[in-house]
Amino acid sequence: MSDLYRTLGVGRTADQAEIKSAYRKLAKKYHPDLNPGDAGVERQFKEVNAAYDVLGDPDKRARYDRGEIDPEGRERGGSGFWRNWAKRSSTGAGTGSSGAGGRSRFDFGDDFEAEQDPIDDILKAWRSAKARQGMGDPPGGDGAGTGARTGPRRSPQDLRYRLKVPFVEAVAGIKKRVTLSDGKVVNLTIPPATEEGTVLRLKGQGRPAAAGKPSGDAYLELQIEPHPFFRRDGRDIRLDLPVTLKEAVLGASITVPTVHGNVTLKIPKAANSGQVMRLRGKGVPSTGSEPPGDQYVTLSVVLPPEPDAALEAFVENWKSATHNPRHKMGV
Repeated sequence: MSDLYRTLGVGRTADQAEIKSAYRKLAKKYHPDLNPGDAGVERQFKEVNAAYDVLGDPDKRARYDRGEIDPEGRERGGSGFWRNWAKRSSTGAGTGSSGAGGRSRFDFGDDFEAEQDPIDDILKAWRSAKARQGMGDPPGGDGAGTGARTGPRRSPQDLRYRLKVPFVEAVAGIKKRVTLSDGKVVNLTIPPATEEGTVLRLKGQGRPAAAGKPSGDAYLELQIEPHPFFRRDGRDIRLDLPVTLKEAVLGASITVPTVHGNVTLKIPKAANSGQVMRLRGKGVPSTGSEPPGDQYVTLSVVLPPEPDAALEAFVENWKSATHNPRHKMGV
């Protein structure tokens, strides 16, 4: 790869929007999924990604223009890893960032929100571990440890995102197709009983690596969207269900929504607001040794939205209505 600008087909005076547009067009053109078995196209796809990895980052682009890094993003004349880290710490710009707010330049659509470059977390964990061992901070550090990270070991080529998931999909589980920023479509499995903050890994969907090394991974942190009427309580689902006065007084069989679909619930006669009924097994699905949860339905008697003259006349002449629901309150 002799010249990154030539690889993307743009001039050296191109702005970041032009560079991004050129990258997207070429990434789709040379994507391996659209050209199966073509080794030449696959090589071009890698070169395009590697070029954008440098030119798509304003800081790295400026360093490339000054001759400080080569077309593969490596230091010229020795390693400057810690110097780069210090610069990243002071400017907020890092590998894969847009230069604004530390956000990744990759865009997965409205449901995705890119997080700050994961290399920052790796370096913070390194500093914390070394500080506990009495070895001080890496060059350019500020001496503030943050504690070691848990979970899988991350690579500088990894990307992290937040993905908003509808409540029902998170509880019941779903398989869906997700389009990545380079136009590639991947199959994503959201397992049943998924909780807020669950992290899914898309192997090989991170930044491309140089010199034939494997690409990084993409990590998706799931954010569960609230539902207008379902609420999760451990492995159970709770629902406030409005019923009419007639259904409460005479009893009825009514349709009730669950995360698994609609079911029929039998309301007993003389049902009251606040009465709780259980739908066995209609909560969070079974996972491993955990049994399925239940759905608990709390009844709420709701009068008609408009005044009903017949109902008013009946209640006015209801001679046997002597029950005092506030008796236990002493009033």
